[in-house]
Amino acid sequence: MRVMIAGSSGLIGTSLVPHLRHNGHEVLRLVRREPRAPDERGWDPPAGTLQDGALAGVDAVINLCGVGIGDRRWSGARKQAIKDSRVEPTEVLAAAAAAHQVPTLINASGINYYGDTGDRQVDETAPVGTGFLAEVCEDWEAATAAAQSTSRVVRLRTGAVLSPSGGILGRLRPLFRLMLGGRIGTGRQYLPWISLDDEVGAIAFLLEHTEVRGPVNLVGPEPVTNAQFTEALGRTLGRPTPFPVPAVALKAVMGEAADELVLTGPRAVPAVLENNGYQFRHATVIEALASATSL
Repeated sequence: MRVMIAGSSGLIGTSLVPHLRHNGHEVLRLVRREPRAPDERGWDPPAGTLQDGALAGVDAVINLCGVGIGDRRWSGARKQAIKDSRVEPTEVLAAAAAAHQVPTLINASGINYYGDTGDRQVDETAPVGTGFLAEVCEDWEAATAAAQSTSRVVRLRTGAVLSPSGGILGRLRPLFRLMLGGRIGTGRQYLPWISLDDEVGAIAFLLEHTEVRGPVNLVGPEPVTNAQFTEALGRTLGRPTPFPVPAVALKAVMGEAADELVLTGPRAVPAVLENNGYQFRHATVIEALASATSL
């Protein structure tokens, strides 16, 4: 397939591009500057424009755009940037996919779509939850509307990606190696996770399995609580986890983001992936952490 990727320079995109090429796909990359390589095409999301001919002959568009949600406190301006950096590019790409009759649009979303579900397990049939991130995810997914009548639209509700080169482990690993790691708050809140290998593998799977459309939870098949995740990471790194982080301390550092990113979470399962035969490379959080921390 001829595949166009927006957001190719991020944590997921930098692994997805070589993976798809290894699998025989031709990959093009949308960039927000003057194109400098044969595989690059220019675009300007705020202006709603793409380089002429950018989608010519393209079989699928994969949109991974969005600024980080946990790398700084949520000011009013930051919250607006979180939303705009997701909704705006999606609207542009959905309209372009429709105009050029692109068969498939695979668009990022987040597992925070479900909000906090406590102990209640949710799959892709569950309704949208409450909270800022749930609202962002709802608007993000709604922004694909222009392509719904012309393209197969897949919405990737991704959990915390466990990667050796960044993401949640990039922030936690130094603390654990200094023996400063521990459960956060009560530790009973769920932390939806997926290994980077399975995030990339699942996207490639969904690209090729054209019978799948709609929302897809990109999370590992073993839901774990924060306390279970903490214990597993400590065991993987060979470090004790004796110091719980009180919720009040975390809120003092992270502000509003603490409530939605680490003190609550959905107990989500990957029903669509499993029902369509996807085989997880890392089916347990221990396997995912061992892979991510061994490099």
